[in-house]
Amino acid sequence: MTTVAEAPNFQSEMRLLLRERALDAAREVVCTEGWGAVNMSRIAKDVGISRPVLYKEIGTRQALADALIERELGTFLSGIVDTLAEHPADPISGMTSAAEYTLRTGADNTLLKAVLSGRHSGDTTLLPALVTEPEPVLGRALTALIAAMRQSYELPTLSDDDLAALIEILVRLTLSHLFQPIGPIDHAVAQVALVITRVFTAMSA
Repeated sequence: MTTVAEAPNFQSEMRLLLRERALDAAREVVCTEGWGAVNMSRIAKDVGISRPVLYKEIGTRQALADALIERELGTFLSGIVDTLAEHPADPISGMTSAAEYTLRTGADNTLLKAVLSGRHSGDTTLLPALVTEPEPVLGRALTALIAAMRQSYELPTLSDDDLAALIEILVRLTLSHLFQPIGPIDHAVAQVALVITRVFTAMSA
């Protein structure tokens, strides 16, 4: 009875492990050679499974790209939420610090640098998921940060619509600096702080 009951959990854990290993393998190839070097046969070989098994667990090559971006975004969002929590009494400082965390972490992120460098080599497959498509980056970031702001700060004067607008301004401005930097990070952070302070003050009045 115990063996039967535990089997589904073991199977789920093994599938999750396989998925993580496949994403790790794909990330390594992207960071060293670019997305153009990624193919399902190569990833299956690197993981030590058959190509049909990889297709069954991940799906298409595009699904692999989406999963890779989604996992990386999850790591970013966890750090951002933790950063907000470090400023429980000051939402402006929290949002500014969250923007700074994103920019500094992004500047050192090997996957992000590899994806963005593809603009110059023609290897732009992963760019739409990051820059132009509303999902997964923008939409997921908005949902997570709105919830985190409500959890970290009371914000009684901000309606849900106003808070959503404020967070969208923060996210779009930060992503703009992340994807198209034109100066030092300190300058970008100061710009974000200026905009967020004025918008937040106006909305909270």
